[in-house]
Amino acid sequence: MTKRRIAVVTGSRADFGLLSRVIAGLRAAPDVECQVIVTGSHLSAAHGNTVSEIEDAGVPVAWCVELGLTGDTAVETAKAMGRATVGLADAYAALRPDLIVLLGDRYEILAAASAAAVACIPVAHLHGGEISAGAVDDAIRHAVTKLSHLHFVAAEPYHRRVVQMGEHPQRVFLVGGLGVDLARHTSRLSRAELERDTGFRFGPRNLVVTFHPVTLDPAQGEAELDALLDALSALRDTHLVFTLPNADVGNVSVRHRVASFAASRPTAWAFPSLGFRRYLSFVALSDGVVGNSSSGLIEAPALGIGTINVGRRQDGRLRASSVLDCSPTAAELSQSLETLFSPAFRAALLHVTNPYGDGGASEAIVRILRSVSLERILVKTFCDIDEAFVLTAHE
Repeated sequence: MTKRRIAVVTGSRADFGLLSRVIAGLRAAPDVECQVIVTGSHLSAAHGNTVSEIEDAGVPVAWCVELGLTGDTAVETAKAMGRATVGLADAYAALRPDLIVLLGDRYEILAAASAAAVACIPVAHLHGGEISAGAVDDAIRHAVTKLSHLHFVAAEPYHRRVVQMGEHPQRVFLVGGLGVDLARHTSRLSRAELERDTGFRFGPRNLVVTFHPVTLDPAQGEAELDALLDALSALRDTHLVFTLPNADVGNVSVRHRVASFAASRPTAWAFPSLGFRRYLSFVALSDGVVGNSSSGLIEAPALGIGTINVGRRQDGRLRASSVLDCSPTAAELSQSLETLFSPAFRAALLHVTNPYGDGGASEAIVRILRSVSLERILVKTFCDIDEAFVLTAHE
């Protein structure tokens, strides 16, 4: 039996967690050879060398593409994209995959899609059609959609948007959010285990905080971070778990400021990376998630945990009722924190509906990747809106 060679590219702690069940399903399939390609911040000491998380999970790494992440300016990031394209071209030539799986919207994922396009290798893109209007990731996500041939989307509005971009409806699959699977199926650690493993100490109240650079408006991002830290500094009897940002433009300043804030307070801890199991364990045991990460909009609702979403970085994403959108002022943040801790809000968390579905995305993706025909899949035509409407209506 000839196995289908499916390469999965992972560039950061965020996408590996979401891809973990897809990778496990592909590795277990008798008709698939799963090739995991590691790049991006996974191989950066400053970001926790999270390739170790992949190895600790027992996942063989087929190829590593080192980007030499030495800084966080736009010039250095663009050069890293170039190195990613070169390294991934070598990986594809050596591994000869039949299909490449990419998730999301980071610059190394755009490099992966570009190298695949030149090599005439079909691409399956996960979590396309979404909007995060405060980050350059938004444009990258849509560019990857146009370089891809199969699309796995998390909600109906995203399905419509990918079709609106000219993709054929028969190649766009509505499967739900991978973060829901991750949240529901990851075995979690207890308070005692987390304290032993990380040195954190739980308090009367506990918050998980992640703040990423606002790449389309760095000055606004600085103001948002100022307001967030001011509001958090006023809390009493609240312990804070900070996860430092990934390798976006402007991340060094954010990392330094958050680490300095945590170091100056006995009730705050900052971690370059927790790994998805420890991270989700902290979220599940916390009183809420605060910041501007998409995990607060997808994984936190799946765990029944409230979120304060700060600023505009996630503008455009679907939200559950457990998400409190907050303008970046210390006063409004303080009011949102009061709401987050209130008995009425916490009681309402029991009845939250997650717009990203009830789970099962990973299994659906694996099933389709194994069975979908790749014959002539590289030949793409632009499916106009009127035609797409007719095709969708007759599915």
